[in-house]
Amino acid sequence: MVGKKSGRALLREEGLERTDNNLELSTWPVVNMINQKNYYTEFLKRDDQYLAYRAPQEEERNRMVREARDKDRALAQGLPTDGTSEQPEDSAMDEGGGTIGPRDDYASKLIVLHVGSQNLRIGLGTDALPKTVPMVIARKWHENESEEDGGEPAPKRLKLDGAVPASALPEKWFGDEFANQYQTMCSELRTRMRLNKRRVLPNTKELVVNYNRRTPPDVISEHNDVNRIDWTEIPPNPNNAPQFFTGHDALRIPEKSNPRYKLFWPIRNGVFNERDYSNRNQIYHDISKIFEEAFKNQLGITRLKDLVNYRCVFIIPDLYERTYVTTMLDILIRDLGIGKVCLQQESLSASFGAGYSSTCVVDIGAQKISICCVDEGMCIEDSRINLKMGGADVTETFIKMMLFDHFPYGEMNLKRRYDFLLAEELKSKYCSMDEGTVTVLSQEFFLRASGQDTRKYYFKTYDETMLSVMGFFKPSIFDNSRKLEGRRKIVPRSVDLYDGSPNDPQSLAQLAVIEAASGKTPAVNGAVETPALTATPSRPAPYNLLSRLNETELTPRSSVAGSPAPEGTPNPDRDTPMGDADSQPLIFRDPVLEKIKLAEERDKVLPVIPLDAAILESLAQGARGEDRKLRDFFGGIMLIGGGSKTPGIGAFLETRLRELRPFYGKEILVGPPPREFDPQVVCWKGGSVFGRLSSSGNDSWISRGEYDVLGSRLLNNKCMFVW
Repeated sequence: MVGKKSGRALLREEGLERTDNNLELSTWPVVNMINQKNYYTEFLKRDDQYLAYRAPQEEERNRMVREARDKDRALAQGLPTDGTSEQPEDSAMDEGGGTIGPRDDYASKLIVLHVGSQNLRIGLGTDALPKTVPMVIARKWHENESEEDGGEPAPKRLKLDGAVPASALPEKWFGDEFANQYQTMCSELRTRMRLNKRRVLPNTKELVVNYNRRTPPDVISEHNDVNRIDWTEIPPNPNNAPQFFTGHDALRIPEKSNPRYKLFWPIRNGVFNERDYSNRNQIYHDISKIFEEAFKNQLGITRLKDLVNYRCVFIIPDLYERTYVTTMLDILIRDLGIGKVCLQQESLSASFGAGYSSTCVVDIGAQKISICCVDEGMCIEDSRINLKMGGADVTETFIKMMLFDHFPYGEMNLKRRYDFLLAEELKSKYCSMDEGTVTVLSQEFFLRASGQDTRKYYFKTYDETMLSVMGFFKPSIFDNSRKLEGRRKIVPRSVDLYDGSPNDPQSLAQLAVIEAASGKTPAVNGAVETPALTATPSRPAPYNLLSRLNETELTPRSSVAGSPAPEGTPNPDRDTPMGDADSQPLIFRDPVLEKIKLAEERDKVLPVIPLDAAILESLAQGARGEDRKLRDFFGGIMLIGGGSKTPGIGAFLETRLRELRPFYGKEILVGPPPREFDPQVVCWKGGSVFGRLSSSGNDSWISRGEYDVLGSRLLNNKCMFVW
């Protein structure tokens, strides 16, 4: 009989005894749980823990150390210590990639860029005025822009049926709608002139039409033309021809060149040109090439690696798109290699350049009009307006009106480069908003084309010079048919990183303009009726618990969770709870999807309304109900941009505003920038003034090192405006 065995013996015989020598199963250290009653952290609670704040302080500290070291070295060598010694080219760089040098080098190493739809203004901080370069690039192509679409001209002519040739009926070229609007505007102008006690002669239109119809041009040989144009030379061998031209050289390429070149304008109506491009990278590449050639030809910076020693103030629109800003920043820092970049809004730069602390800036550009109220060095967010019309629409309308009145050069085609330059010259020379110039005047111009003799044309004008600019106040006369073509086709909309909702900034004034342009909200006394909104979309309204209560009874609604459906009952809509049979089921709404649909609907509406109504809407949103501030803005309306150089437009706009707001007649004042400053370069000058300020207290500079680490997330801390 076997005796009873102990437990230790059983473990040893069964192989269950522990023989691992008390070794741990893993060498990974075991972290004990913290005591949640007594713990404290300083993570992201101090400014020096942010790279965006810490890097400028470290740079300033390094600069002070460098200056002290240079001063000690100068004292030891017996050199002057007043800081007059020049900074060497191969000076040391800080962590951000910028040069640490004396403050005197800031202006000479400062680049100011103002990009427009038609022109690029670029210059150094030491320049009094910027250089103007057309924002265009010409690339090798199988056909030029005037040969596309079967050679269809611009402005577009209608094809007439019948035996009568189209050249004999200029009144029918642009359709009945344009003809009726043109005749209506002529009648309204005559009525207005009679009310202002101005003499209106009868049969003036017939005099102009008969003269333009029968006057032939004079032919001038090339050697007798003292103002002949130097066209861009193309090598005889097409294989040796450059791949692209930029700026003025691109506009002076002969139409029949071998090989053919096509013009590309990467910016249209203040945004990326998605209509003429099929690839997003090609847009970015063209912009980069235009900048690079401007640096070489206008600033003398021949090597891109030298740009690491430069700072750049880049002027962006007031109501910008995030994709546009981040793309431009990526081009400047990563593609071109600029050391530091600062972003500045157009209206704020204009107030800097003009020296105004409180003003309403109306920037009439080539293809967009920007309106914004500036108060104490900040753009008022809800007052920003961006209208998709400008001086280019005036040029096209002026040519259409002249062709309607039998312009002697009936073959004018704005797609041809020399005709485009001629049209811009005629508009700037003859268009005016002064009623005193509305009379029959004899004019002349020279037509210069490559490979042709110069022709001198004689013509007469009457009211076309004023009615074309009147399109700012009656934009239906403009051709707006292709402005939204290709929108959001290749450049996506910026969305939030977390929920995917659109996050481009909006303003109450712009939303009111879109509502009025879509026809949902009519104009009231010349101003737009503001939609009932409680907050800017960029700042969502706070959650209100009372909104969930019924308006008629103060009892809460029934529970959202309905009764479970019987088995086998089809329920295709999983977001709709199954409620009672006699009660309407509640439908869950996706706020992100609603924002996306709302943004898509806004993109389908072209924001174009009369200029005076847009200004009144911007002023109303900028004043925020304060009468004193509204009167201050009325007295500081400043017109800038190329379109503001039209004679008499300021006085005419001032008269229109006084007619719409008679109670503020004494306060309303519309004028150009002070000191007879060129209104086209006010924004650029303001950026130059801002860039020359001391950078020690300016935290808005984005360096290469910071951008490589954080990317566009830096803009939340670096921008002086709400990003």
